[in-house]
Amino acid sequence: MDRKNIEINPLLGTYGRYIQMIDQALEKELAIYSESEFIEPLKYSLDGGKRIRPVILALAVESVGVIDENALAALCAVEFLHMESIIHDDIIDNETMRRQKDPFHIKYGYNTSILTGDFVLGLILAISSRLDNPRITKDLATTAMLMSEGEMIESRLEASEDVTFDDYLRVIEYKTATAFEVAARTGAIIAGGTEEQIEALTAYGRNIGIAYQIRDDLLDWKNEDKLFNTLIKKSADPRVVFDKMEELLKEYSEKAKIGLRKIPDGDAKTGLENLIGFTSFKV
Repeated sequence: MDRKNIEINPLLGTYGRYIQMIDQALEKELAIYSESEFIEPLKYSLDGGKRIRPVILALAVESVGVIDENALAALCAVEFLHMESIIHDDIIDNETMRRQKDPFHIKYGYNTSILTGDFVLGLILAISSRLDNPRITKDLATTAMLMSEGEMIESRLEASEDVTFDDYLRVIEYKTATAFEVAARTGAIIAGGTEEQIEALTAYGRNIGIAYQIRDDLLDWKNEDKLFNTLIKKSADPRVVFDKMEELLKEYSEKAKIGLRKIPDGDAKTGLENLIGFTSFKV
């Protein structure tokens, strides 16, 4: 495995087999639209992603069942949902770099960015129709709405600069954790898991998603555009904020581990447990 690639995407070292499977599934899905005006922009946007959400979906499937064509289609849907959110987030946040390259709106312009986001939502609907599972369709739709809701709440809070830790947690739960949650939950549903297993994996996804975002914010704490930065600026002692963040990180990482207790032991469960390690943070 190329060392540079592993540095860019640390998941490759442990989850390379899954990432290769995911990339092949994405290529197959995009091939349906090979004549579309959007094909090149879509490929550009997908390039370089870590694929953590579809990896979670694949492992959730394997923890209670087996990966089939429906599972492969579903993991494409969750990666497309993430891709669409990145396109729009980068515009809102005025990002100038994404995955060591130009963000989508700088590469293709604002009009193509907006239209590509719309097209991607259509891709997700098309996949959902093939899965023919109203429960999964509802979960994907709810996730898309909550992610947008989180973006709106964050914009309002940034404008007011009146932010509490509860506000912060609500934003990251909506903007980030819901996508992790729907990945794990969809995997459990599509594999025919029991209700207990579905709820356990749902909790795992939600909590690892919160932990993942807290870690990301701790690593990027100097970024003025981060909601976390507003918490720091309004605090009399920034160290108190960092201590609280580290406490929350440990709390939600532990909750993610607890969520897996009702899942049968095996390689897939171990893979889900090991992912929690990617939320760790060293000062």
